[in-house]
Amino acid sequence: MTIAPFRVGILNDMAASPASALNIEHWLRVAADELIGNGRLDRDVEFVYGCGLGLPSGTAAAVERAYASLAGQDVLLIIGPAIGDNALVATPCAKRHAIPTINWAGSERARGKYMFHLQVGSHEDESILLAQYLHANGFKRVGVAYDRSPIGRRHFQFLQLEAEILGLTICAAASLPPMAEAVDAASLLESRPDAVLYLGLGVAAPAIARALSAANYTGPRAMNTAGIRGYAPDFAQAVDGWRYVDMHADGNRTLAALRRAHNIPPRGALAAAKGYDLGRLMAEGLARAPERTREGVREGLEQIKFLPAAEGYDGTVLGFGHYDRGALHGRYLVLRQWRNGESIEC
Repeated sequence: MTIAPFRVGILNDMAASPASALNIEHWLRVAADELIGNGRLDRDVEFVYGCGLGLPSGTAAAVERAYASLAGQDVLLIIGPAIGDNALVATPCAKRHAIPTINWAGSERARGKYMFHLQVGSHEDESILLAQYLHANGFKRVGVAYDRSPIGRRHFQFLQLEAEILGLTICAAASLPPMAEAVDAASLLESRPDAVLYLGLGVAAPAIARALSAANYTGPRAMNTAGIRGYAPDFAQAVDGWRYVDMHADGNRTLAALRRAHNIPPRGALAAAKGYDLGRLMAEGLARAPERTREGVREGLEQIKFLPAAEGYDGTVLGFGHYDRGALHGRYLVLRQWRNGESIEC
């Protein structure tokens, strides 16, 4: 007898076709096979794609069309989007189609009855962490460049709130197009900041770094999780010396075991951590579902509790709840620095 598989949609908002360097399907498959192997899933998991190049280089409409295409393919669960702007677009789609969805972006606003959230960074928490880092190291005056987008503005809003509490002065602020390839650092530096921050998606970060170098600025520089783009060598070279917010810690035992089991080098640690955590949330949601329906999978996701996370510092856990849609609980943000092409925990 043929048993119909669980159908899971992958919403790729970073390309117009399934081909993607993100390789998320690999880790979804690893997690699914683990539960199939131990008998907790009684059938295979089949992945189908919905692709649409979303914001900032594409359109919100492309994300909506990709979501609708998955809704029409009998999926029980959707994974994606990956970019915060597009997760905000997809959240009302999840509600409209009543499909449990797990986005892996940075916006806590991209949550709802059907929209679950694996935080890959946080537009809210990262800025607080960076402000606390600056304060703890005695920096008083900060120059800030941020993307002119929902991501950049949200980061900047929370930075302003925390700076006021800690007594930091934002002495200069410049918004810039999120796809900027060239910028002028003069407005940031004329007020002589103690440190410079960049907040945004990260496409413009190399341009900011080049502008600061051209102006002979050698002071402290930091950015949000845009810095994880440094796992591409050219980006790491452009932002050498910058501190940034990452999602993996050297001492996380769950991640260490995963790396040993799959022979993952240090440069692959972040991709493995977030991919495996995302896969386990998917697989556990399917396994715990009281019935094989979309509503059943939504209930299954809500039953995930205290699952050790590969992301964050050791002791970070994954889980959801009836009104809890943020997966990571604990110290899941990790300050690191790019040095000579390597990511070093601070």
